[in-house]
Amino acid sequence: MSLAQTRAIGSLLNLSAVPAAIARLRGWKRVALSLGLGAISVLGFAPFHIWPLLFLTFPCLVWLLDGIADARGVALRGRLWRAAATGWGFGFGFFLAGLYWIGLAFLVEADKFAWLIPLAVTALPAGLALFYAAAAAAAMLVWRQGASRIFALALFLFAAEWLRGHVLTGFPWNLWGYALASNDAVMQTTALFGIYGLTFLALLIFASPAALAGPCACASGRRWLLPGFSAALLAAGWSWGTIRLADPVQAVHAQVRLRIVQGNIPQADKWKPENRQWIFQRLLELSGKPASNGAGAPAFTHLIWPETSVPFLFMLNDAIASPETRETFADLVPDGAAMILGAERVEATRRADGQHVIDRVYNALFVLSPEAEVKGIYDKTHLVPFGEYVPFEKTLETIGIKQLTHLNTGFASGSRRRLIAAGNAPPFSPLICYEAIFPGRVLGEDGRPGWLLNITNDAWFGTSTGPYQHLHQARVRAVEEGLPLVRAANTGISAVVDAYGRISASLPLNSSGILEEALPVALAQTPFTAYRNYSLIIVALLILLLYRVVIAVE
Repeated sequence: MSLAQTRAIGSLLNLSAVPAAIARLRGWKRVALSLGLGAISVLGFAPFHIWPLLFLTFPCLVWLLDGIADARGVALRGRLWRAAATGWGFGFGFFLAGLYWIGLAFLVEADKFAWLIPLAVTALPAGLALFYAAAAAAAMLVWRQGASRIFALALFLFAAEWLRGHVLTGFPWNLWGYALASNDAVMQTTALFGIYGLTFLALLIFASPAALAGPCACASGRRWLLPGFSAALLAAGWSWGTIRLADPVQAVHAQVRLRIVQGNIPQADKWKPENRQWIFQRLLELSGKPASNGAGAPAFTHLIWPETSVPFLFMLNDAIASPETRETFADLVPDGAAMILGAERVEATRRADGQHVIDRVYNALFVLSPEAEVKGIYDKTHLVPFGEYVPFEKTLETIGIKQLTHLNTGFASGSRRRLIAAGNAPPFSPLICYEAIFPGRVLGEDGRPGWLLNITNDAWFGTSTGPYQHLHQARVRAVEEGLPLVRAANTGISAVVDAYGRISASLPLNSSGILEEALPVALAQTPFTAYRNYSLIIVALLILLLYRVVIAVE
């Protein structure tokens, strides 16, 4: 081995050389690296769950900001702009790699929407990255030597995460806490302070190795304090979660037998008039299959179909639109059972000539009795922007932008979420599609349910990371609330999840079939359910105490 090769290897092994080299990057190289760091950070989330990788990407982000703070002769305004560009690059890479699958929805009707793919795939990540740009700039305002800079970055990035989950109806997809929640034991901590609390801790924990090196690292020999405390926090969360999961089996409602139908209907075929009959027939055949226990008749108490599973108008004003449809469901549902399905509900005005003029269309969930009487209705309250409605619709339609639904107009929003009773099971809280990703907003207004029911149609996103991420976030809702979650998805992933977030049964993505499972029981009210946002205050006080200890000793 030559002397030059020996020196090169020695440089790589020198832990201080790598942070220094990263900090020295300037201009487009700095932004390019930050973008790459954000992009590979997505591997920490479902379906990959390589969350230890974030112990590399976040320290590198800190060292990039170290280089900006340590630059001589640069005014504060210049440092703020450079920090914002670095934060924006990290966020753009993260959201571009994490949300690429949104573009697949525009291929369902490619002749109408494919031209929008470049805009959709880049505009949303670019907009969401502005939150990270603001966070990095704010952190630069208070950037100091030592561990305080890591606390500052974690605090402002957490604020950015909270804001993107609430501003303009919110989009809290892939919050950083979900990376730590890849581990089932650590996931249990969301029962204490929710996914936002875990996000605060995750940002601090992932960035803590930057305390060991870098231009702005503490000069003292106690640089290990913050990484040590962070490791202790992670170990404590894992230990508590492991103890919580010690009982491998959760009790079930023995008298409740769920049958979830996953039809696997391609989105491109779903609303074509010529496909209505075979789609409906497939769902009926799956629903009527003999019981898996060998009995001749289906042995279920609850038959569950996914979101908008009925491929035609189901309910017009106050009645099922077609008498034939009602008779079919009456024959399908056994005595003593209940059916839950997703379909469209239309409110219309009848004209003098007998025709109807549509006033509003709702994306709805229905509960039917064995006689096919409608016993409960929930209209989706949290609609998907551009998917189910268009903000500033009249303005944007002038340039050809409209919602992706098959309707000429978008869906109307329901008024509120309330508990719904169905058969002999405890009342449930209904969640349609991405309503399941909003922490603290999944319960009805009239009490605590016995379970959560999420019906969805992830067919828009094909074989991508999107459906896996969606399921993982729904699992965390179960842990936060201490409630089992039942998920019926058109193309998958349908699942039954217990109140600890464990999947007891599931159907794989892009497969058709039925899932038969008992309903797990709910746990006692969790601290997160009881105290909600107060749990964040507890986390903040914990971080403040940790900050005071580290800074005082350092």
